Amino acid sequence: MISRRMAFAVPLVLAAPVWAQDIAEDISGTYRVEGRNPDGSRYSGTVTVQESSDAVAFAWIVANQSYAGVGKRVGRVVEVDWGAAHPVVYVIMPGGVMYGTWADGQAMERLEK
Repeated sequence: MISRRMAFAVPLVLAAPVWAQDIAEDISGTYRVEGRNPDGSRYSGTVTVQESSDAVAFAWIVANQSYAGVGKRVGRVVEVDWGAAHPVVYVIMPGGVMYGTWADGQAMERLEK
């Protein structure tokens, strides 16, 4: 059975050849984050991303709380372990916007510089 996060990411990854030339080389930077929790409530804040050759570090500040995680990037998909039962899985879109899902697909967020 395909997990919710994979069901979200697979269609976007399959479309990759159409806009592969628009993939950001380095996704490092500060982003505005807007999302929806598993209970449907909305949140916003900032996230700082630092990409190196072997890892991608994320540091979120949401509602005056800090969260951190480290993950791997494979092409346009970034999977981040942030200490919860399920990772955040982002897909890098043209222009560098990232869409992510977490809580096993029950929550979503959007990152934009």
